[in-house]
Amino acid sequence: MERRLIIDGNEVYEIDEACMIKKKVEVREEEDRKKHESHLNRYQHGYQHGKK
Repeated sequence: MERRLIIDGNEVYEIDEACMIKKKVEVREEEDRKKHESHLNRYQHGYQHGKK
């Protein structure tokens, strides 16, 4: 596992890059899921009211 140290003045941070990549993927998947649900809700709403 690759780790990176960030030194900021007297503070030191250890970054786990694999964890950061996993988190980015999870966030992106959640955003995509929300966009898809929003699209479906708009389609269903319009369909129910005879607009489509």
